[in-house]
Amino acid sequence: MSENSTSQTSAPGRKHQAGALDIRNIIGGLIGAYGVILTLMGLFGDPETEKTGGPNANLWAGIVMLVVGVAFIAWALLRPVLVPEHTDKDDVAKAP
Repeated sequence: MSENSTSQTSAPGRKHQAGALDIRNIIGGLIGAYGVILTLMGLFGDPETEKTGGPNANLWAGIVMLVVGVAFIAWALLRPVLVPEHTDKDDVAKAP
């Protein structure tokens, strides 16, 4: 594995994926975590249907948040952000 990483850094114009620091992964994870909490509260908590006019708001909001969280993570996996390994700072450091 280390052989691949050294060969990628030496070649100019190489790119790598943003990975875990991609904002879509962070947003998808947070929305998904809140979706899990709301879904569990909707299933096992007091539905309080009098306040919402009938539907279980926690359950439906949790399901929607789970779908949106999965969509963000799928988007990040299907269309990854490619970050160039060579930057302008490297040129400035190499200049005499």
